[in-house]
Amino acid sequence: MSAADGLLPELAALTEHHRERCQPYARILDALGVPREFSDVEELPWLPVRMFKTHELRSVPDDEVFKVLTSSGTTGGGASRIYLDKDAAAAQTRHLGATLRAVLGPKRLPMLMVDTVGIIKNRREFSARGAGVLGMATFGRDHTYLLDEHDEPDVGALRNFLARHGGAPFLIFGFTFMVWQYLYEVAREHSLDLSNGILIHSGGWKKLADRAVDNEEFRRRFRADTGLARVHNYYGMIEQIGTVFLEGPSGDGLYCPDFADVVIRDPETWARQPIGVPGVIQVMSTLPRSYPGHVLLTEDLGVLHGVDDGDWPGKRFSVLGRLPRAEVRGCSDTFAARGAAA
Repeated sequence: MSAADGLLPELAALTEHHRERCQPYARILDALGVPREFSDVEELPWLPVRMFKTHELRSVPDDEVFKVLTSSGTTGGGASRIYLDKDAAAAQTRHLGATLRAVLGPKRLPMLMVDTVGIIKNRREFSARGAGVLGMATFGRDHTYLLDEHDEPDVGALRNFLARHGGAPFLIFGFTFMVWQYLYEVAREHSLDLSNGILIHSGGWKKLADRAVDNEEFRRRFRADTGLARVHNYYGMIEQIGTVFLEGPSGDGLYCPDFADVVIRDPETWARQPIGVPGVIQVMSTLPRSYPGHVLLTEDLGVLHGVDDGDWPGKRFSVLGRLPRAEVRGCSDTFAARGAAA
């Protein structure tokens, strides 16, 4: 039995939970003729992530909404809006902590944020970037923000942080391109020692590709020029907040936490792709209870590398990039058209 099949009962129960509490979701399932029992995770109905840009999808009443998360909206079609009640917000923090404990240990570490403190000012509505920064801040202490109010690196603040904490393990968090531009380049220029750091980073690879920096080169240069060797990329999205697929220590792929899984699907037939064959990434998580985001078809291409054969137990995969725009529209439009025609 695969990990995803082990999650089937809870994912099926979540489908019914959202069917009962989210009318737009229920209308979609009814229009598609989705049954109430499933024998395999492949039968579970998925939503394209783009639907959260165009529809209000929540399974809690308005007076129970504790926090609203918004995506950047950079790919067009507006921004996703994700609604959390207090229980959902607490659950995403708890599960994120359990995932990160594998690399951070049980104690909160001094933390260097490769961002500006201004990104987290609005505590009810967050951008994806702000939600990521605030969510990760929970797992550190004595936070130092590397960027000043003008989004420029504060070399003095970095030096002071390393003087206080550089002799023991410390946590670094930031989005990939910002980490490269504002931490790596500054540390290299000033010959700063980051060898006790543990870097958690995500997103922003397209800008680095323009500089001929892929994941392997990113890791190699950090190690060679700053001494930083403990580097973990992760894959996650605001539409499944709290669920992150964390990179193994050697960079051999992204791993599924025990409450989540991925399926790689053929973009033409939607059948499950075998190991080594690229396709569209479908993500599943038992966390989303305040909105129907438990089974989502992303707009990313990926490939499964193997199961129980890497740094950690479980399924490992890589993200290859975004789908071309024509294919992205096809995913969403196909789903919407099927619903409208039924």
